[in-house]
Amino acid sequence: MPTAPTAEDALTKAPDKRGGPGFFAELADSVRPRTVVLVVGVLLLQLGFILSYVGAFHAPTPSNVPIAVVGPAQVAGQLAAQLNAAPSHPLEVTALTDEQDAQRRVRNGDPSAALIVNVSGTQDRLLVASGGGASVVTAVEQVITQAESGRQRTVSVDDVVPLQPGDARGLTGFYLAIGWIVGGLYLAALLGIAAGARPSSVRRAAYRLMAAVPYSILSGLGDALIVDQLLGALTGHFLALWWLGALVVFGAAAVTIAFQVLLGIVGIGLALLLLVVLGNPSAGGAYQPALLPPFWRSISGALPNGAATDATRRIVYFGAGGITTQLIVLAAYAVGAVLVSLGGTALMRRRAAAVDAVTGTRA
Repeated sequence: MPTAPTAEDALTKAPDKRGGPGFFAELADSVRPRTVVLVVGVLLLQLGFILSYVGAFHAPTPSNVPIAVVGPAQVAGQLAAQLNAAPSHPLEVTALTDEQDAQRRVRNGDPSAALIVNVSGTQDRLLVASGGGASVVTAVEQVITQAESGRQRTVSVDDVVPLQPGDARGLTGFYLAIGWIVGGLYLAALLGIAAGARPSSVRRAAYRLMAAVPYSILSGLGDALIVDQLLGALTGHFLALWWLGALVVFGAAAVTIAFQVLLGIVGIGLALLLLVVLGNPSAGGAYQPALLPPFWRSISGALPNGAATDATRRIVYFGAGGITTQLIVLAAYAVGAVLVSLGGTALMRRRAAAVDAVTGTRA
């Protein structure tokens, strides 16, 4: 026996004055639960973006910045101990006796600075390498100047690895890394939107990864041309920056594709979380890792953004010295993401085939 319509039915099912469905029915049809979940995800990404950037940058403080103190063994040892005992441990000081050895180390990017003690006068000399990061150099200068003032001494600063004229505050490498990462991420996201987040077969997953190769090479070339020939921001390392950029772009694209294979469209959000929300503020751009809070400092070198930023600086300013670790990190992301994309797609195809077989048998 049919029941009388309720007030709720009248609101949700009755046509409006224009003959269309009711307001609540149209709203429910327009905003599906999946859409709500995606909107909540976007909100969380937005909140995470603000938390990550402001959390990383709101109070930069030096922590265990590696420097050397150079002088006679007893003098250098005592001063190193005093500086290491400073509150909050802004510096991590090593005592050296050879000035040339200290200068060579600073020119190679490790340590960040060297304080040369003048045993015959009251003015010491601080060797710095602003090419490794202007912010960390400024922080070291401030700590050393304050410490020297307390000892009734003065200090002069000698920048042995200065920034290139077009590289204001040494930020070009960081901006390059951001461009490389975002380019690879957006490429993979567009491929997923155009052809479905999850590739329908291992072959299609391989095709999607292969499509990222020429894009990565061309984007690496274009970016190197811009910062070198066009703007003169980073000069003299065109080929190295081209191929470093190609590696970073492909790695970012492959990581995004891998996340889409595992999680569908939600994987794009996870890639944004890893490569933008967490990766950019921890990369060591405006503030080098030694100035960041512990969390961002700890993840800096483990993410592609930090590895790419540091690798760029090492190529341009330190003759590519100590770049092996950064290249290993970047290659690991690229290779690992390819394996996850292909292996994950194969596993999901097998599971789908098994379900179809069981369903077909029961039918």
